[in-house]
Amino acid sequence: MIVGTKNLLIGGVLLLLVLGSGWLNRATDRKSDYPPAAHTPDYFLNHFTAVTMSEKGKPDKQLSADRMVHFPDDDTTELIQPRMLIFEDERPPWKVRSETGWVSGDKALVLLQGKVNIDRPAATGIRPIHIITRDLRVQPNNNYAETDADAYTKSRNDWIESTGMQIWFARPIRVKLLANVRGRYEIE
Repeated sequence: MIVGTKNLLIGGVLLLLVLGSGWLNRATDRKSDYPPAAHTPDYFLNHFTAVTMSEKGKPDKQLSADRMVHFPDDDTTELIQPRMLIFEDERPPWKVRSETGWVSGDKALVLLQGKVNIDRPAATGIRPIHIITRDLRVQPNNNYAETDADAYTKSRNDWIESTGMQIWFARPIRVKLLANVRGRYEIE
């Protein structure tokens, strides 16, 4: 008789555990009364660097930032203190940096927001160039960038100011100044 009562007690405890775990499972699976936020990040990275390679297996472009935040609803990315390098064969790379940035979901557009600095150091037969502007739109696949803001370009003692600028980073390198252009060019 004691064995039967003991088995009945163990069976009752096990039944309570099964029922309790079922109730707990349903209680935690309840849908929230609040809708999920539409544009919330799913991950972030601090101090990251991403490099794309050319068909020749050499670095083509490099994007770094102090902080990157990714949003899954539209696959966009926000950047804090982004830095971009655009490499050229046998020439120094272009260095582009800004205060903040945004990358489109298809990675075809990078918006560099706030103050933007574009630099290319001097090399044999290449003059250094330094450009200061704001709010630059970059199309990495086309090696192209543009802005509607004021741009200041300096190379050694020469300088040019303009409103709006287009720049093609690949050969042949071109800079198109859109409006209100003035500058100084010193003959050596």
